[in-house]
Amino acid sequence: MLKSNLLPEWAAYIDGKWVTKGAGEAAVLNPANGDLLAQVPQLETSQVEEAIQAADRACRAGTDLATRKGWLLSLRDALLEHREELGRIITLEHGKPHPEAIVEVEYSAGFFDYYGYCIDKLEPELLETQSRGCAWTIHHRPAGVAASITPWNFPLAMFAKKLAPALAAGCGVVARPSGETPLTAIAVYTIADRIGLPPGQMNLAIGKAGPIGELFCAHPLVRVISCTSSTETGRILLRNAANHIKRLSLELGGNAPFIVCDDADLEAAADGFMANKFRGAGQTCVCSNRVYAHESISIEFLSLLADRIGKLRMGNGMAPGTDIGPLINRSAFDKVASHLSDALERGAVKVCGEEPVRPSENWGAFFPPTLVSNATDEMKVFREETFGPLVAVAEFKSDEEVIERSNATEYGLAAYVYSGDKKRGNRIVDQLRFGHVGLNTGTGPTPEAPFGGFKQSGFGREGGLEGLFEFVEPQTVTTPR
Repeated sequence: MLKSNLLPEWAAYIDGKWVTKGAGEAAVLNPANGDLLAQVPQLETSQVEEAIQAADRACRAGTDLATRKGWLLSLRDALLEHREELGRIITLEHGKPHPEAIVEVEYSAGFFDYYGYCIDKLEPELLETQSRGCAWTIHHRPAGVAASITPWNFPLAMFAKKLAPALAAGCGVVARPSGETPLTAIAVYTIADRIGLPPGQMNLAIGKAGPIGELFCAHPLVRVISCTSSTETGRILLRNAANHIKRLSLELGGNAPFIVCDDADLEAAADGFMANKFRGAGQTCVCSNRVYAHESISIEFLSLLADRIGKLRMGNGMAPGTDIGPLINRSAFDKVASHLSDALERGAVKVCGEEPVRPSENWGAFFPPTLVSNATDEMKVFREETFGPLVAVAEFKSDEEVIERSNATEYGLAAYVYSGDKKRGNRIVDQLRFGHVGLNTGTGPTPEAPFGGFKQSGFGREGGLEGLFEFVEPQTVTTPR
């Protein structure tokens, strides 16, 4: 069992109190070795209802901007103070290397820092125009109860992206973390409890995704649902939330192209790709899923990738020198394996990568980093989000061709372009239908900039002022001059 000063309870958190009993318990396992880390309660619907009611009371009680700023900056400081231990918890329940998990903690703290310092954007604004004999003042009111649904691949970062702006806006929050990685969320709530946030301001609903998501959609007090998940889950939330006309912010699936032009700095492109692709063992929504290399440089680029991929060390995330940990479970392993088999059957050629060995249990899903060439757009690895350390490279002849092929997907979350000609690179970027595009960099989102998808990768934004305004309702107040 996992012991930590940040986990005095393996419990949900409702109205300022820890809740250890529910409809049953669920085990949290270390995906690297199967160790039992904790048994966490699975809340009943009535308990989630209590959490929503508590969040509504906290929202209606109201707080001033200075108080909220204090919460945000205190949470930032506490996350940074406990970065090593929070990183350990992330590694043990997710599997990613500990240094990478610490970086996730620091990235997450950035959201509390950013919204702490831009919270003054919610101050009432008196318009210069005094139309119709009135003064016009714009207020930004809390939207109401904010429900957060987060995945397992970034147990803290996805949580912080939603929690920080919701707190800044003055919303009461009910968060449902992934069943695979609830311990990081419990640790954050332990920190919030020690800081002294008011009862009901932050509530943690641990339990089955279906019933909790249905209640979020059906409950009239929940006014905002912010969810990071699959596109299919997004469709379900849209349908179920329609009756109450709820505000939704959805970050859904991705299928990111990584375009390498013939005039690109190939060493820089290879380094950028490695940093982009293999975080979390390739289990990230913004990592490259399709590599398009110009036909004149594809062989050289493949060689550079093969050299780098061959040096990656796979193992337990807590072991020094580990570059890649396990996939989250056996189902994830099977999906990556099916994409590899499909690619090879359709004519792809394996360039490097050991033979994957399917785990006998629902843990120990270590999939060797693998590179294949001769990929085509009909292969699963190009049509679907692989979510694993499999790299497939296809060739292209012209910019027009690669733009068309890159956009030929229902998804539009992230894309990457490498070109030595800035004008050419910008021309390509301008025509890509993706919410985040890296030009000569593989870097992902930052707290200061809006992030979200085009097309069926969702709508709404996290990060930047746009992320803050997802949780407020503008109210215009007129008074006679």
